[in-house]
Amino acid sequence: MHKPGYRWAVIGLVLCFVVVILGAYTRLVHAGLGCPDWPGCYGFLSVPQSDGALETAQMRFPDDPVEAFKAWAEMIHRYAAGLLGLLILGLALYSLKQRHQPDYPVALCFGLLGLVICQALFGMWTVTLKLWPQVVTAHLLGGFTTLSLLLLLSLRLSGRLQALPASPGIARLRNLARLTLLVVIGQIMLGGWTSTNYAAVACIDLPTCHGEWWPEMDFATGFNLLHQEVGPNYLGGMLEGPGRTAIHFTHRIGAVITTLMALTLAWQLWRSRYPLLASLVTLMLTVQVALGVTNVLAHLPLPVAVAHNGVAALLLLSVISVNYRLRAPTSVRRPMQSNSSRRTLAGSV
Repeated sequence: MHKPGYRWAVIGLVLCFVVVILGAYTRLVHAGLGCPDWPGCYGFLSVPQSDGALETAQMRFPDDPVEAFKAWAEMIHRYAAGLLGLLILGLALYSLKQRHQPDYPVALCFGLLGLVICQALFGMWTVTLKLWPQVVTAHLLGGFTTLSLLLLLSLRLSGRLQALPASPGIARLRNLARLTLLVVIGQIMLGGWTSTNYAAVACIDLPTCHGEWWPEMDFATGFNLLHQEVGPNYLGGMLEGPGRTAIHFTHRIGAVITTLMALTLAWQLWRSRYPLLASLVTLMLTVQVALGVTNVLAHLPLPVAVAHNGVAALLLLSVISVNYRLRAPTSVRRPMQSNSSRRTLAGSV
C-alpha cells in the first residue's frame, strides 16, 4: 500500500531526471552563460525578444550580446529547476502533516528541500563565477544527489522492495553493492570534472590516446583544485592539452574499474536469484559503455553526449535500487514494560 505523497515523489523523480538532462544539454551547447545574470535573463523574467528589450539588454550587458538559442536553453533549464524546487517544497510541507505516521520520511523530505536550496545557490554561482569548474562540478553532483534522494523517497513511500532476511550471503552481497555504489559515484564525479574542464575530446582514439598507451599527461594541473582561480571566463576551458588529457585518461581508467565492479555485482545478483536487478544493472552499464565509446570515436555528437549523462543517472539509480533491496532489515523494538508488568512476569516464572 502506497503511503501519502508517493505519486508526487515519483513526479518529482521524473522531473528531476528531466532537469539533469536539460542541464547536460545546456552545458554541452555552451549555453551555461546564455544569460549573464541570475535568476533572470538580462534583467528580464524571460529571454528579451522585442527591439526595445534587446536594446535594454545590450545596454545592461554590453560585453554579452544576446544569443536567443543559448539564452532559451539556459532559461528553460531554470524554469524546470524552479518547478522542481516548488514541488520539493510541497513534499516537505506535506510531510509535516504526515509526521505522526510510523516511519514517514519527514527528515528525507526536508533534506531534499535543503539540498535544492543549495542547488539554487550553486546555479547562481555557476553564472556569477563564469563557469568556474569547481562550482559547475558541484552543481552537477548536486543534481545527481537530488535525483538519488528522490528515488529513495519514492521507494520508501511505495512500500516496495522490502528488506531481505539477514544471512551471510546477503551480507556479502550487500557489501559488494555498497562498494559498487561508491565506485559509480566516483566515476560520475570524474565525468563531471571531465565535462566542466572540456576534456571529453582530449583523446580521440581508442584504446590508445594520441596513439600512445601512456600519453603526455599533467595530473598535477588537471586535478589541482586550487590552480584554477575565480575570475576568468571558463567557457571552453582554460587547461592546456596535458592537463585535459590527464583528466580524460583518468575517466577512462575509472570506466574500466566501474565496468568490472558493476559486472561483478550483476553476476552475484544473478547467482543469488535476483535476475531482474542483475539485468537492470547490466543493461544500464552496457548502454553507458557503448555511449562512452561512441563519444570518443565520433568526437562527442550532441545527442550521444546528452544520452551519456542521462544513462549515467540511470546506472546510478539502478545501483541505488540494488542497495535499497539489499539493505539490512530494520530491527523491531519491543515496547517498554511497566514495573508492575515485570513483577507479574517474574512471579509467574
